[in-house]
Amino acid sequence: MDFEKIYADYFLVVYKYILSLCRNEKIAEDVTQETFFKALKNVDKFKGECKLEVWLCQIAKNHYFTQQKIKNL
Repeated sequence: MDFEKIYADYFLVVYKYILSLCRNEKIAEDVTQETFFKALKNVDKFKGECKLEVWLCQIAKNHYFTQQKIKNL
């Protein structure tokens, strides 16, 4: 899998998705960067059972809500 191409193709999709959840550009950028870092580390776990875009957005959503939960403790 060409991860540079994945990053180039899906960065904006993930960023806009998280921005729609948090309405904060800095947070959206940080979560998006972390999403691709996590995806790179776990790309072998992607089985193709859903679109790559969906998988990346799921990682992003989980990371965002986990961060918000920690922040609100």
